[in-house]
Amino acid sequence: MFLSGRGPVISGKLRRMSIKAALIDLSGTLHVEDDPTPNAVEALARLRDSGVAVKFVTNTTKDSKGTLHERLCRIGFQLDSSEIYSSLSAAVTFVQSGKLNPYYLLSEDARQDFPPEDPNRCPDSVVVGLAPKAFNYEQMNKAFNVLLQNKEHKLVAIHQGKYYKRSDGLALGPGCFVKGLEYATGCTAELIGKPNPYFFKGALDGLDPSFCVMIGDDANDDIGGAMAMGLQGILVKTGKYLPDVALSPPPTALVENFAEAVDWILKKNLA
Repeated sequence: MFLSGRGPVISGKLRRMSIKAALIDLSGTLHVEDDPTPNAVEALARLRDSGVAVKFVTNTTKDSKGTLHERLCRIGFQLDSSEIYSSLSAAVTFVQSGKLNPYYLLSEDARQDFPPEDPNRCPDSVVVGLAPKAFNYEQMNKAFNVLLQNKEHKLVAIHQGKYYKRSDGLALGPGCFVKGLEYATGCTAELIGKPNPYFFKGALDGLDPSFCVMIGDDANDDIGGAMAMGLQGILVKTGKYLPDVALSPPPTALVENFAEAVDWILKKNLA
């Protein structure tokens, strides 16, 4: 459910606005590790006060929802954990609905969000997220053999981002490890996170995408994926943004940071 700053959104108020809801990326857009992007805390409060509903959508797969919520609150953002919709959330639903018993390539923290492995069943799938400590030969080889034992076994990519932003610069995402397993086994991964329509449909939760906007730092996963679903897309120049990454069609707006994206939305709603 989308929430405003004061509880459930009032539909009458939203009818007067051209942008009624914002999907907001986290890492690289609202914050980089433990530092908010410029004026982001104050900008989020302004967006809420304007009546625009918010949901925080992220491909982050290293941290559980509880850890994400704790970090955001610690660095100054005000939000409820129910406002976070992550690719982990979507992947948990996918595993549960498919009654899968996966072998997990996940961080220990992210693993907490998933159902326990059934020791009485052989693994029937592999779930891959951002898990730097798991991307070693032994664990990758175990995943390879799970998939090789039966061609019907599923390779589930929570997302396949090429890279992400850390405080010390860009770092490899899980995409190259997903592609390595695809290459070695002949499997095609089931992609769960952004830019997959499966993810955006879950995040929108029934809202009309023409009245929604996506704010993010990834031209393809955030903006391209959202615009393909009918949302407007605001690309920010923080986080993993690279000026030479082309997007067709171009984003609805290109701004310096999240605070400027909020300014754009508020101006749009006054027009």
